[in-house]
Amino acid sequence: VQLQASGGGLVQAGGSLRLSCVASGLTFDDYSMAWFRQAPGKEREFVAQLTWNGGTMYSADSGKGRFIVSGDNAKKTVYLRMDSLTPEDTADYYCAAAKGWATPDAESYTYWGPGTQVTVSS
Repeated sequence: VQLQASGGGLVQAGGSLRLSCVASGLTFDDYSMAWFRQAPGKEREFVAQLTWNGGTMYSADSGKGRFIVSGDNAKKTVYLRMDSLTPEDTADYYCAAAKGWATPDAESYTYWGPGTQVTVSS
């Protein structure tokens, strides 16, 4: 199984980015796909999840109301659209996969991809 995230970069505050994560080696429909992020000096935190049955779950804190998670089963890709970015959103963003249902805890996820860095300038 491989997860490859992309789409990070440098953006000004108030701007937008769309992250993508392409999965291979798994049956995409069977997996919950999540986004986590880790800022320098902080713990990894849950951002959003596309559940295995097509639902969505969002963090109550990280990006609430500004981030949208979506997916394309045919492309085995999960996206994270991020709007109204602030410097506090600066972090490495990771996608993760868990078979079936998963809670918003990192321990629930079996597979992880390398992070894509997002930097928001003020």
